[in-house]
Amino acid sequence: MYDIIVVGGGPAGLTAALYALRADKSVLIIEKDTFGGQITHSPKVENYPGFAEMSGNEFADRLLDQVLAQGAEIELSRVTGVRDGDVKTVVTEDGEFEAKAVIIAVGVKHRMLGAPGEAEMVGHGVSFCAVCDGAFYKGQDVAVIGGGNSALQEALLLAKTSKSVTVVQNLDYLTGEARLQRSLEEQGNVKVILGSVVKEFRKDAGGKLSSIVITGANGECELKVDGVFVAIGLIPENAPFENLAALNGYGYFDTDESCVTKTPGVFVAGDCRSKRIRQITTASADGAVAALAACAYIDN
Repeated sequence: MYDIIVVGGGPAGLTAALYALRADKSVLIIEKDTFGGQITHSPKVENYPGFAEMSGNEFADRLLDQVLAQGAEIELSRVTGVRDGDVKTVVTEDGEFEAKAVIIAVGVKHRMLGAPGEAEMVGHGVSFCAVCDGAFYKGQDVAVIGGGNSALQEALLLAKTSKSVTVVQNLDYLTGEARLQRSLEEQGNVKVILGSVVKEFRKDAGGKLSSIVITGANGECELKVDGVFVAIGLIPENAPFENLAALNGYGYFDTDESCVTKTPGVFVAGDCRSKRIRQITTASADGAVAALAACAYIDN
């Protein structure tokens, strides 16, 4: 029996654990994949207060170490649901755990295009993380799909080592920050194709990605690439918890800044929550709010 179980080990979940531990609560953090969440995919973080520059991995490692030093327990497993009651039962693929309160901070996952060949090429030329896989394409030709901040950051990182980078955006303009767009324009090996979508992913005889078929206002063309990085957005993974907290039309938890849900003793935090701004700072803020609310619920 724990005071609080935190589902998810990203910035929101880890911050929630930190605040709960500081309030002298016992805490179990259950994470299905990588501690740190999406921020581990960011090669450079420059907008977190107090740190001029650090990598996403560095941020995640520091936060995890801090939480473990405070006495948190961790479990690597996928949570499949939570049973409500005076005692909450968190069900995972590897067993069940009980707590007085639960904080759900499951974050989001990468959105895929759904084009033919994409799914089978994941890990064979299709990736979602330049900091993870960019080194494999040193001196080669790559494409980045998307035009937002994440896509432009991926393109800038890849431009440092790849022979060429082609950014493919379905809109007629890029949606990323002006600063990132200016940096992209300064790269001599980056090309931007607007108003176009990827119709198909093609492979060679060995089963690896060889090209993508792009279609747009100027017709259809085949672009020879060694790798493709898909950066078109994120999807919340809240379905296993919809019995506990209402979801909006996009699948995010429909809660406000209080991080409370319709179920007493269950709280939500981070990118999985309905919100306008999704940043490390807002995720961490949610974690603090949810943890203090959970502590108040237990103490009362």
